[in-house]
This record gives sequence, structure tokens and C-alpha cells, in this order.
Amino acid sequence: MTTEQKKRVVVIGGGPAGLMAAEVLVEAGLAVDLFDAMPSVGRKFLLAGKGGLNLTHSEPVDRFAERYGTRRTQIEGLLGSFGALQLREWAQGLGIETFVGSSGRVFPKDMKAAPLLRAWLQRLRHPSQGGPGVVFHMRHRWIGWADDGRTLRFESPEGDVAVQADAVVLALGGGSWARLGSNGAWVPLLAARGVAVAPLLPANCGFDVSVQRELPPQGQVLPVQAVPVPAGWSEFFASRYAGQPFKTVSISFRNTQGQTFQRKGEFVATATGVEGSLIYAASSLLREEIIRSGHATLTLDLLPDMTAERVLAEVMHPRGSRSLSSHLKSRLGIEGIKAAVLHELLGKEDMHDSHKLAAALKALPLQLVAARPIDEAISSAGGVLFEVLDEHLMCEALPGLFCAGEMLDWEAPTGGYLLTACLASGRKAGEGVRRYLASPRST
Repeated sequence: MTTEQKKRVVVIGGGPAGLMAAEVLVEAGLAVDLFDAMPSVGRKFLLAGKGGLNLTHSEPVDRFAERYGTRRTQIEGLLGSFGALQLREWAQGLGIETFVGSSGRVFPKDMKAAPLLRAWLQRLRHPSQGGPGVVFHMRHRWIGWADDGRTLRFESPEGDVAVQADAVVLALGGGSWARLGSNGAWVPLLAARGVAVAPLLPANCGFDVSVQRELPPQGQVLPVQAVPVPAGWSEFFASRYAGQPFKTVSISFRNTQGQTFQRKGEFVATATGVEGSLIYAASSLLREEIIRSGHATLTLDLLPDMTAERVLAEVMHPRGSRSLSSHLKSRLGIEGIKAAVLHELLGKEDMHDSHKLAAALKALPLQLVAARPIDEAISSAGGVLFEVLDEHLMCEALPGLFCAGEMLDWEAPTGGYLLTACLASGRKAGEGVRRYLASPRST
């Protein structure tokens, strides 16, 4: 038995990043103990798979890397050895066939997360090289270090537990979905040891609106700078349309830094604002603008497939004895939630001004005043800064301590990008541990 094989590694966190790190380590013949505060591993992973497990995305590598924004360089370093293609091959190795959907997203053929997780856990418990498998310690909540600065402390149903290890991988998640284990409780523990952590913020999140009844001058699209009003839709709108989708619309946004966003898709009205795929795609820019300016105003195009000239012509078409609502429905297909949001934001007088109405149909300003709480978000931004980690994700101030997954300072939109980077970071951390344990400084 080699020196490396005699050493013990602790992985804390049973999400995708922690499980991937454990796989790399146990396949190398190391003794691996995985601790998690929850009764079972992969709880957020299973929840994400309820609507069809989106594993990754099939788009070109450059476009894929762009999804990670300001952390593109760091995430590219992780994806270089475990990107979308390698992830699909890995799933195939677990007996999980994948396919590319019409959107370019990659899914298991059965669309389920549970079979993949079962096969994965089987591999972890019975590694291919035939040695001891990962030992799982559930309901063990990490609470930091003992006074010696090395011994790990856990709370468990049997009381406090002290554990020593030659190397540690932290894969504790971000701050979203606390009930599934990601509650950000690790932040002060690392900060107290001198590890720099960016504040955890909601990502892929919804926003609260502030209903305004002003439009930009005809022919212009300008941010609304109105007197602040209470956040949320009117009681009438919220009671009738919360939960309903805005389909086939486009949103555009330009922040005070000159960055722009424009995309066609759909999103959903909530009781207090908006959420859904189109909003999530812009959530990073919107959140940061709200932090800087107190609000962010996006422009909603209710008829993205029609020109402004066509819309104006249809609005001004003689309607005879028909009501305005009947006229908009028959000429432009505006009804339901689209008609309701016009009434919500324009008011009666502007609804009967053909030019203002036509302008609003193509460029309706919607002011957002707050991101929804982090625990409602799909994921979180912020976390351990890459600048305090080496290229193998080891904390430079705490040799032998590695970090992986969503607890790192990065964010990405939905579409398989989150899971891919979590798995890639777990793999990188596992490989980093192997390298560290084989080096003289680990002794």
C-alpha cells in the first residue's frame, strides 16, 4: 500500500460537487469519508430533476464558456478537462443514455435524476478498482474546527464528533434552498480563518416590481424615473394573474454601465413581480443594477414578431362598435395577461391614446425594485473567491483544504451550466487533493 493510499480524505457536502470529488478520490484508492447534514445525499439534485434533469448543454465550447460571465476564465479552467462532452460520457459510464433536446439542452433519456444518482452511489460504495468505497456519514453538520485548527467538528444525532483528515474538500453549496442543505452557514467559519468570501446573493431569481403609470415620449425607450410606489402588482392584477405566463414576448435591458440584454422567450407573473426563464437569464445584470441604483427598468415587448409600424397601424385600424379589448384581441392577439399588464401600467387615459398604446405594446417599461430572497432563488452568486485559491482549488491560506461547487464565487444561468460547473469543480478539487497528498508538503 502506498503512502497516498494510507491517507484519509474528508468530503463535506453530498451534492454533485462533493460526490464527484469523492469519486475521483475513491477511484484513486484513498480512504474517503463523506459527511452531510441532511438524511440523504443529492437532495437538491433530485429536486432539480423533477421536471426533467438538465445535465448540460450542447452548444459550442466558446458560447458555453460565455455563460459564466465575469468568471469565464476560472470556469474555463475547470471545463477544460470535464466539459459537456465528458459529462455525457461520464453519465454513459453509469448506464445513463442522454439526448439533446430541441433547445440544445442535454437530458437523460428517461428525464429522471433518481436512476443516475442510484447508479452513482453504487459506484461510490463499490469503486471499480475494488478497494474500500466511500463511507457516508449522514446527519452530520459541520460546525468548524477544534482549537488545534485541524480537527473537524460535526454535530450529529449522537452528539459532537471530532474528525481528523489529511485533506478536506468542502462542497457545501451556496445560500439557496436552505431546507435542502444549502444555507450558507459555512461563510463565517471560513471568514474566521482568513478565507475571503464574497457575499452570497440570489441568482436565477425572481424580482418584485414597482408599478408605474408613465411611458417614455413617443418613439423613445427611456428608463422610468418616477416617484417610488409600493412594490408589487395591484391587488386586482395579482389575484387574477399570479402564476400565469407571458408567452412569446421579448425583454431588453441596458444598465448604467452600458451592458445590454435582449432576448425572446417567456416568463411568469408572481404575486409581487416576475420570475421564469427569461427573467433568470437577465437576473445577474438586473440584480447588480438594483444594488447600484435602487431599481432596474426592463422594457417588455408584447409583440416581438411585429414591427412598431405594423402594431401602430393595427391599433389605429377603425374598430367601429367593438370594444378596445375586442379590437386588440382580433387585430393583435392581445388578451389575458398581456391585456391586463397594459391596463396595470398605462391607466385608462393612455389606453385610449393610440400612439401611447402602440408604443407600450412594443416597449412597456417595467420597473424592478428588489430581487426575491436568496432562499427562493434557484442558485446563488458569491462565495469563496478564486483569488484565494490555487489552480487546484486549494485555499492558499489553509493547505489541504479545497473548495468546490456552488460555494465558489461564480454564477451561471439555468440550462445545464450550473450542474456542469459544479461537477467540473468537484473533479478538479479531487484531482487537487491527489496532487497535494502526493507532495512533500502534505506530510
